[in-house]
Amino acid sequence: MANPTGPGAGRKFIVADDHPLFRGALCQSIRTTFPDARIVEAKDMDSLQRCAAEHGDSDLLLLDLHMPGAHGFSGLIFLSGQYPQLPVMVVSANEKPEVMCRAVDYGACGFLPKSAPVETIAEALHAALAGDLWLPAEVARQCAGESAAQDDIADVVASLTPQQFRVATMLAEGLLNKQIAYEMNVTEATVKAHLTALFRKLGVNSRTQAVLAISSLDVEPPGQFTPPPKQPAPA
Repeated sequence: MANPTGPGAGRKFIVADDHPLFRGALCQSIRTTFPDARIVEAKDMDSLQRCAAEHGDSDLLLLDLHMPGAHGFSGLIFLSGQYPQLPVMVVSANEKPEVMCRAVDYGACGFLPKSAPVETIAEALHAALAGDLWLPAEVARQCAGESAAQDDIADVVASLTPQQFRVATMLAEGLLNKQIAYEMNVTEATVKAHLTALFRKLGVNSRTQAVLAISSLDVEPPGQFTPPPKQPAPA
């Protein structure tokens, strides 16, 4: 029987990943490490924003870098701006060191490769809950000593309202105003108002300039999905 007063007791996690197989495996890894943990799941940015609003007191958010409804690092930056008290650890199959370092620059408390075994996941979770930065050892050495680059686009994305963020994401995906209005169930006039505010914050004058600015946050998508490591059954 789990000790309710032991390390990790009463912890709450948000697990955000659009792939149900990996999301389930990650939840199982958390429960293996923290049997009493509460876990809230999200499959896209819309559901994640609801989860974050309702469970802003969570101890850790595990965020897939390629969530539907986000554009590159924009999801990480937006959430860090909206919920600065909520630690975010990026989880991705994109394991390039420069991507990991950039995630930390944008506010992540760590970067967990999707290929990590359960022992490494446990190590990363303990470090994040202790308030430490966690990266794979070889990447941590590479990132050490590097100063975070000033990024005006990141500052803008962090300041967006949820509606402005949705508009920015759909704009970057090439949707027209009428399509954005349909997806958001608002009028085209409302979309134009959001775009005007977005252009002002970005310091641009056209859709093309806005898309180029947002695209600077792009991340190369990972290769073909590899199923997560099989987790041991609870004792």
